[in-house]
Amino acid sequence: MATKKAPAKKAAVKKAPAKKAAKAAKPAKAKAKRKPNAAFMKPMAISETLAAIVGSKPLPRTEVTKKVWDYIKKNKLQDAKERRNINGDAALQKLFGGKKTVSMFEMAKHINKHLS
Repeated sequence: MATKKAPAKKAAVKKAPAKKAAKAAKPAKAKAKRKPNAAFMKPMAISETLAAIVGSKPLPRTEVTKKVWDYIKKNKLQDAKERRNINGDAALQKLFGGKKTVSMFEMAKHINKHLS
């Protein structure tokens, strides 16, 4: 005689508590505005060599860099083929320690020597 086997019981699956409801209850955090670093905004004394390019009054480091870039663009001193390089004229060569061509990454190092 054929006996019928009882179907196997399925293991009970526990449901995870709903997390979506918990997230919706929390108020959304407003993003805090980024505060500028005070060290960048501090006016720095400018050497005579650098003053020939950016002026003699004390400026923050960021403004000095902007003014040097304005000078480079106005006088078309950025290398046409290798855009990372700056070809110095007489004033920039003094700033760059006598070098004719300086990369834009080296430029910051040379400018920092003329700020105090």
